[in-house]
Amino acid sequence: MADYDFDIGILGGGSGGLTVASGAAQFGAKTLLIEKEKALGGDCLHYGCVPSKTLIRSAHVYHMMKNAWKYGLPGVDIQPVDYKDIAKRIQYVIGTIQKHDSEERFCKLGVKVEFGDSVFTDEHSVKVNGQTYTANKWVIATGSSPSVPPIEGMDQTPHITNREIFSLDRLPASMIVIGAGPIAIEMAQSFCRLGTAVHIVQRSGQILSKEDKDMVDIAMNVMSSEGISFHMNSGLVRVKDLGPEKEVVIRKKDGSEESLRAEQILVALGRQVNTTGLGLEDISLDFDKKGIKVDSRMRTNHKHIYGVGDVTGAYQFTHAAGYEGGVALSNAILHLPKKADYTYMPWCTYTDPELASIGMNEKRAKEAGIEYSVWTEEFRANDRSLAEGEETGHIKMILDGKGKPLGIQILGPQAGELLGEWVAILNGGVKLSTFASAVHPYPTLGEINKRVVGNYFSGKIFSEKVKKTLKFFFHFKGRACDSK
Repeated sequence: MADYDFDIGILGGGSGGLTVASGAAQFGAKTLLIEKEKALGGDCLHYGCVPSKTLIRSAHVYHMMKNAWKYGLPGVDIQPVDYKDIAKRIQYVIGTIQKHDSEERFCKLGVKVEFGDSVFTDEHSVKVNGQTYTANKWVIATGSSPSVPPIEGMDQTPHITNREIFSLDRLPASMIVIGAGPIAIEMAQSFCRLGTAVHIVQRSGQILSKEDKDMVDIAMNVMSSEGISFHMNSGLVRVKDLGPEKEVVIRKKDGSEESLRAEQILVALGRQVNTTGLGLEDISLDFDKKGIKVDSRMRTNHKHIYGVGDVTGAYQFTHAAGYEGGVALSNAILHLPKKADYTYMPWCTYTDPELASIGMNEKRAKEAGIEYSVWTEEFRANDRSLAEGEETGHIKMILDGKGKPLGIQILGPQAGELLGEWVAILNGGVKLSTFASAVHPYPTLGEINKRVVGNYFSGKIFSEKVKKTLKFFFHFKGRACDSK
């Protein structure tokens, strides 16, 4: 057996890479972690999940202050936002979390951390900062970066992505957001609430294209009511730098062109995998522009090299990367065969209201040719929701022909938190009848989960057949009031 410097080496210090590194070291494997940036934590900590949710919270509080009158409170004289203060708060939150993802912590776990660009020199060797390291196993967890479209004038027009938006020195008076995925609409709503005039340009007729249209249209209507201008079914023609403003020319569905102008352009048209410069071609590793090809055990075509997280091009979520890191760890270090199962992979878009999902939505069920039924419950029928002034949205439960849940979508207040109960139910194989008989505290938003299940069973329990049977055995006299 060849003698390598390390038992395992990891490229990338984001969620997936950190999961593998910490686990491998604690299991006693000699572990090397290489990160190209100057700090660990990955895109999520520095340019994604953490700063975006921090910004969203600040925008939410500001929005609540401006709408205090809706809660029976006196109006407040609200001062304009100083974005530098928000940016400072964002950096404070990042810095606090950074301590947990620090080089010092991982060194204490037994991980050797190197910072710099890395490249494979052969199937077991990686070069970084002029030093070559060998490892028995490798994990590629290099993540993804914002994708900028090759539109005329884009390369000559200043614009920002999620990497720059959290460190702006002032709040833009106006912004054109290109794209309508999760990052795009979360940032669009936040900046609109803070006082920026926002335009969203989307090439299709729906925001959040992977979600069910009936759900996202409700969220879109809320954002429209708050002042966001949507330009749907619109393609990009060209962009131009006009100095104080930037121009984006779009082509609408009818073929006509329209010119939009704003102080800032945010490009949020998806992600591209970080595979450039790793030397993957030189070791004949199977990958394309969509990502590194892996099997269900997260192995590449070289069975000792694994791929996890965004770089695989699959589910580009922080929690998915952490999950895949665990799968790779089990196979690479413990030699316990484990396969990734995405059947109940949850996700949430943190607009207001939030949109959370697990399992199949209607769009995916139709694509799979599955017969299904839909059961819903409105938040306006939830007492806690009414008390908190959160009446928009509903929960949607999708069942197959046998009454087994295929998936759950929730559009409403704290949807991501409410989905947690369904994560446990679906992954734990809990029967709907068991859940229906469980008791929830009152009044809580969580009651909506039980109510939607109750809607399904009520049609069976309170059927005419059941009533006739009970009347036969117990001689019930029927309705006491004929009013309907």
